[in-house]
Amino acid sequence: MGSETQARFPRDGGSAPADPVPRHNPKENPSMATSSTLQAALLPAIIADMRALIRSMRPRQWAKNAFIFAALIFDGQLLAIGPLLRTVAGFVLLCLASSAVYLVNDVADAEADRSHPKKRLRPIASGTLSERTALIVSGILFVISLAASLALSWKLGLVLLTYMILNLAYSLRLKHVPIIDVMIVAAGFVLRVAGGVALIIVERFSPWLYMCTTLLALFIALGKRRAELTLLKKEANAHRRVLDGYSIGFLDQLIVIVSGTTIVAYSLYTFSAENLPPKDLMMLTIPFVVFGIFRYLHLIHVEDAGGAPEELVFSDRPLMATIILWALTAVAILYLWR
Repeated sequence: MGSETQARFPRDGGSAPADPVPRHNPKENPSMATSSTLQAALLPAIIADMRALIRSMRPRQWAKNAFIFAALIFDGQLLAIGPLLRTVAGFVLLCLASSAVYLVNDVADAEADRSHPKKRLRPIASGTLSERTALIVSGILFVISLAASLALSWKLGLVLLTYMILNLAYSLRLKHVPIIDVMIVAAGFVLRVAGGVALIIVERFSPWLYMCTTLLALFIALGKRRAELTLLKKEANAHRRVLDGYSIGFLDQLIVIVSGTTIVAYSLYTFSAENLPPKDLMMLTIPFVVFGIFRYLHLIHVEDAGGAPEELVFSDRPLMATIILWALTAVAILYLWR
């Protein structure tokens, strides 16, 4: 009894030792152990889903949305803070809208993509991302991009709504109709340019640039169809029904027509459009356009490339250098010789 009392109340008058902190035993509380296990198991799955979702949103293809800056640059307002910020905001919204379209398109194409040597690895086609999740996120992105664009400019909202409706019609039906499919792709690029026009007050933007954008987009889309036809060969129709309406010879004829017309249209723009710098200085940019088109033709016909234009632009150094030199030359002429 005495030793017990001494243990509880030390002779030196100090306070009694505190009771030890109770420790939870997983065996005594199985619910906590289960919760920790679930969290540890769910976290990698959530991260994997997020990665798959981001891949399906195709951030690499957001480069196409840079066409929204055409009005800002060619109207001479690149250095104006207000128009620049509005165009950047429009670019972000266009990226959200295009990602929503890509998600719907991948869901619609999932079955066909599984027979493609490369596209079968896409998250939705491979089953990494569920179709239900993709459609839910797509709907959210549609609402956010449309509401924000209407708040920024009702004209931009109208352009984005048209873009979404057109691309939904493309994903669900029109992509199976030869010629119409590539024309809708070209229309998407024109709408990107129109979105930039809707955000600023344009004074010197030439309608010739709409024509050049249409022809260039047609050229790229036809090259993509040719690359798919070459890659898939006899299995082309199993991947894209629309490829059954094309042939290599037919596509080559269309590419020749469109590539030549693109060069002529851009050349006419450089010396006939109003409000350009004096002495026809914009004609100095023609060689870059000609080389860029020739280089792309080389990649299509000689190297059988062109199936993924957004990747080709960044992977082919001569093509990338040509685009950069053209852009630098055009900006220098437009802003230094006004």
